[in-house]
Amino acid sequence: VQPVESGGGLVQPGGSLRLSCAVPEFTSYHCGIHWYRQYAGKQREWLASFYIDGRIEYLSSVKDRFIISKDGDKGPVYLQMNNLKPEDTAMYFCRTTGAAVRDCGPYWGQGTQVTVSS
Repeated sequence: VQPVESGGGLVQPGGSLRLSCAVPEFTSYHCGIHWYRQYAGKQREWLASFYIDGRIEYLSSVKDRFIISKDGDKGPVYLQMNNLKPEDTAMYFCRTTGAAVRDCGPYWGQGTQVTVSS
């Protein structure tokens, strides 16, 4: 099932946004959920992961500003982005991975645009 991202928009430098990745409860419970971003004309860059065992991982360059979390065991996965910088301007995507028997994909969402500008 394709994830659905939301929460992007235009924000000033230093501001914050919280992105949301919505998936069915079954998917949230059984699959890893990951955030990526893509600069125009570039490949997607992994940012953070929330695994089904509760482990969390971050790209080192964002770990001090971005926080990934999940609403309970079956809820959406969020990416809280703080102290945003113009270089954070990108399309942000959610991806699910995991066991094929759980229909974890991988599946990509359509993305949500984040623009950081004054």
